[in-house]
Amino acid sequence: MSVYALVSTLPSPSSGTLELGPVNLNAYGLMIALGVIVAVRITGRRLERTGTGTRDDIASVAMWAVPAGVVGARLYHVATSWDRFADRPGDIVKIWKGGLGIPGGIALGVVVGLWATRRRGLSTAAMLTAAAPALPVAQAIGRWGNWFNQELFGRPTDLPWALEVSAAKASGAGYPEGTTFHPTFLYESLWNLALAAVLIAVERRVTLRPGRLFAVYVLGYGIGRFWVESLRIDTASEWAGMRVNQWMALVISAGAVAFLAADRRPRTVETATDEDHDPT
Repeated sequence: MSVYALVSTLPSPSSGTLELGPVNLNAYGLMIALGVIVAVRITGRRLERTGTGTRDDIASVAMWAVPAGVVGARLYHVATSWDRFADRPGDIVKIWKGGLGIPGGIALGVVVGLWATRRRGLSTAAMLTAAAPALPVAQAIGRWGNWFNQELFGRPTDLPWALEVSAAKASGAGYPEGTTFHPTFLYESLWNLALAAVLIAVERRVTLRPGRLFAVYVLGYGIGRFWVESLRIDTASEWAGMRVNQWMALVISAGAVAFLAADRRPRTVETATDEDHDPT
């Protein structure tokens, strides 16, 4: 390892707990909670700016969507990493130790969120458009929980921003003490922030039908996730030589491309759908 790398690496926190006076907070859960709060605020402001909803509306929807997202994320992680839980099923509920699969969280959270949106009499297309850039911001914040837990890092590297982990974590990954790794949590966090900025730019420069911005989000997220997964070394289910999460990323990216391609048609009075006019 070079001297430059030694003085330029990214250190990991010594503990996954934040001590605020007499209160100890689990940093992983705190990062996820902060991400949710920020996403709800962004979505609420976007709904109000377009006149398609209010902050009270998104708060009501979030009461259903957020818990569903957590459940979906945990179920996805357990399903794709079953070897970790087969002999210790009691660990399935220990969410505070890490292990939330974003694809599962987005899938179940969106389904339940759209149900709550319709139940409140709002446009599901408008909700998807408003939430599209908010979701990657939430993911960017939440990924820092992995930093506190010293988990989901990538292959060894001597790059200036390489991640330092404890001797136990390095040994558990099969490497000697002092090895530094790709900070994949940081890569995904930065990718998601860039994706949010791209979504805003696309919204301002391209005329998309209501709800279609969410498909652009899915495409961008899938591309970034495929790249990040190619760097990770943690144990995960594989199929045909690739991690299951990489296959998932390919499938959702291809699905988003197919949807956007099929949806590209002139928007006229004759072809406009009821969804574009019906507020419910």
